[in-house]
Parts: sequence; C-alpha cells; structure tokens
Amino acid sequence: MAVPKNKASKARTRRKHSINSKLRVPNLVTCSNCGAMKLPHRVCPKCGFYKGKQVMEPQDLD
Repeated sequence: MAVPKNKASKARTRRKHSINSKLRVPNLVTCSNCGAMKLPHRVCPKCGFYKGKQVMEPQDLD
C-alpha cells in the first residue's frame, strides 16, 4: 500500500476538493417546433411541445 512521504497541506487538499464544485452551464437545445432554447428531454415552456406533440398549453409570460 502506498504511504505519503509528507503531509498534504491544507491548500493542496482544498484545491483537490474544489475541482468538483465548479459551476456548469446548462446544456440547452433549440425547440424543433418554435426554435426557443430549452433543456433537453423536457417540454418546451414557450410552445408546450415535446417530441413533435402538443402535451401542455403554452405559458403566458405577462
């Protein structure tokens, strides 16, 4: 089993932990019906279409 020769500093340890906590930009795709940006595999909030079918009424953005 590997044994560390020296103690890892707090900065080095925290840097390793912080790599996984970065923010990611959501992956957006265009709606095939209206062309609005939406999350993949979800109903379009503008037109209410999913996979070419009307599944809900579009929301009114007043």
